[in-house]
Amino acid sequence: MKVEIINTGTELLLGRVLNTHQQWLCRRLSDQGYRIERQVCVPDTAGAIREAVQDALRRADLVITTGGLGPTSDDLTRELIAELLGRKLVFNETVRAEIRKFFQLRNRPQPARTEVQALVPEGATVLHNSVGTAPGLAMQVPAGKTESWLIMLPGPPRELQPMFLQHALPLIQKVLPVREMIVCKTFRTSGIGESMVEEKIAKPLEHLVRQGLEVGYCARTGEVDVRFLSSGTGAAERVVEAEQLLHALIGDYVFGRDDERLEDVVVRLLTERKQTLAIAESCTGGLIAHRITNVPGASVALLADLVTYSNAAKQSFLGVRETTLAEHGAVSEAVAREMAIGARERTGADYAISTTGIAGPAGGTEAKPVGTVFVGIASKEEEVRSKKFFNPYDRETFKMVTSQQALELLRRRILGLNG
Repeated sequence: MKVEIINTGTELLLGRVLNTHQQWLCRRLSDQGYRIERQVCVPDTAGAIREAVQDALRRADLVITTGGLGPTSDDLTRELIAELLGRKLVFNETVRAEIRKFFQLRNRPQPARTEVQALVPEGATVLHNSVGTAPGLAMQVPAGKTESWLIMLPGPPRELQPMFLQHALPLIQKVLPVREMIVCKTFRTSGIGESMVEEKIAKPLEHLVRQGLEVGYCARTGEVDVRFLSSGTGAAERVVEAEQLLHALIGDYVFGRDDERLEDVVVRLLTERKQTLAIAESCTGGLIAHRITNVPGASVALLADLVTYSNAAKQSFLGVRETTLAEHGAVSEAVAREMAIGARERTGADYAISTTGIAGPAGGTEAKPVGTVFVGIASKEEEVRSKKFFNPYDRETFKMVTSQQALELLRRRILGLNG
């Protein structure tokens, strides 16, 4: 089964708006066993939209468009597709009533132009919009010797996403059921590079690849994702065997799967063990705590975050000794250890992590170039440690990578792993 997605919107091509539909729709469809063959983005012009839809209908069993269903002059998708398919646009009284109700409930005046959204191509099924005024549309259309399905969704993500889950996806599963099992699992690693991951697992997986397993790698800031995909008879078994081999070969580096974030895992581990955390940040400026507090329930585990950017703050709030700063400098293994010790002792936490480094672009020396960073970790049972890293990136990437290294060091300490 071939599925194609057409995202319309000049603002997407100008880079003014992030195209979140691209990732969101592909993920929801692939989770249900549908594989996307092609995805394109076109501007809000008649020629581009018409050409994209015509081409997609020649190839695909299912074509999904996003955007162009609103009330403004650049919302052309509905009219263009009706014209392309030779179908009249007729007012749908139910949709018109829903549009009027939308404005009445909000005590807002209704612009006359909004009722254009109630125009529906003959034979189309209306997909209810629970949070906006532009309905989605679905129809079966001639495409060569067969018929394809065309689904049109509104552009705003807060409207598209509930509409797709509540109405479009159930319709797709009914009229175009998946004929072949597809199994896809993603495993997330940290502390190991993309090339090293492949070097360690590629050869042991060769027999599964010959049987139809697809292996993919995706490097991101401080992480590498490993994706196993298989379809047809024995798909689930192939992916399970691949997972077992992955854990046997690089299991210490695997921190989660699918959408799990490292901070999710850390909070879960601490919560399960009824343990607590304190953080002392310098060069990361609070980013570690920001990531931790994005996890629901983090308040059970996180006691405090002390952003001690200056030497005076390190001394005052964490008890870093003046002699240590004078002898080793603020960016040093010794200061990272004392920061972690101070954070743990002052809060009574089970664990404390610290960061101190040179984010740049200035401030580096020959001995400590820009990108030098030390991460400290202290706990009740084990001696305090500090680890040196070199992250020669722009400031934002430097902070993200350093926060990742600190959380990974903490995960390993909690689990009793080396590193």
